[in-house]
Amino acid sequence: MTPTKITEDTFGTIQDPNTNKSETVRRFTLENGNGVIVQIINYGATITSLKVPSRDGQLSDIVLGFDNISGYLGQQPYFGATIGRVANRIGKGRFSVDGQDYQAPVNNGENSLHGGVKGFDKKLWEAKILQGNQLVFSLLSQDGDQGYPGDLIAQVTYELTADSQLKFDYQAVSTKSTPIVLTNHSYFNLSGHENADKKLEGHFVQLNCDNYTPLDGGLVTTGEIRPVEGSVYDLKSSTDLAGLLKQFPKGPNGYDNNFCVNRNQGESVRLAGRVQDKKSGRVLEVHTDQPGVQFYTANFLPDPEEQGKEPINGKGGAKYWKHGAFCLETQNYPNAVNHKHFPNAILKPGEVYRHAVIYKLFTVQ
Repeated sequence: MTPTKITEDTFGTIQDPNTNKSETVRRFTLENGNGVIVQIINYGATITSLKVPSRDGQLSDIVLGFDNISGYLGQQPYFGATIGRVANRIGKGRFSVDGQDYQAPVNNGENSLHGGVKGFDKKLWEAKILQGNQLVFSLLSQDGDQGYPGDLIAQVTYELTADSQLKFDYQAVSTKSTPIVLTNHSYFNLSGHENADKKLEGHFVQLNCDNYTPLDGGLVTTGEIRPVEGSVYDLKSSTDLAGLLKQFPKGPNGYDNNFCVNRNQGESVRLAGRVQDKKSGRVLEVHTDQPGVQFYTANFLPDPEEQGKEPINGKGGAKYWKHGAFCLETQNYPNAVNHKHFPNAILKPGEVYRHAVIYKLFTVQ
């Protein structure tokens, strides 16, 4: 098999708010012999493009994003970004660690979302290429950053294999006990990002999850773990996603829920979810060692049925609308820092946070 190659160019410049200096945004292109091409920038350690062949060999970019850095600097829904320190929502932004209370910025109603006002998605990461086929991003988040305790060093390694697996390896260490939940926030449309105005037609979803964590009115987990059986959250069998979205009442009108990944004894990395696009034959499987996966159907992208709404203008003039994409964000259970019976979300000094993800990309007839 042809080995993966990594090349580097630039993706514009940004003004570093800490130094007031102009900094070049670096872009890296990972390419294997099967036609899969991934582009990642060091601003937010963000996946900006993921090109994958269809069953007929037609190459399409299957992630939403922007043509230049200015799009990522504006108000946008975390397209492709690395999220931290804590992905998802912390209720009212409040938590306690070792008997001390902390307050993270409130930036989503009365809650803190995806690390606060300036999370890891809005920082310039250090980047280097290892062994010719691994791309490593590193970030220092200082004590008190967005209200979180401890100097924390986070690292994410990307690797594209010859058999079209995109692997993520997250690691972190901290000088103080701190909550941490890292993830990637790519928005997928397997028929091509330019079709993000068609409500995921032809997409079929299957989650390896018997339970999910219900939400309160502010989209924060209540602490309950509930079986999916007999509900619209039962996605254990491959199901037409566009049809599912029509079953939701007005209001949430889509999925934005953490599902509890089934675990077999002795198993570390296991299947969390699988989505297939019938038209192109493309399949995305997400495998992880994390206990949860957030299934999100882009409910908060602009709604074409609401008067006066304008779409997000994406790559190549594409129009991005509500339900035009889906996310499968591997994670700990949301708000775990405030629910002691949820899996532990606290990283202590001397420990190493680890989080493995594999995106398996292939086609079926």
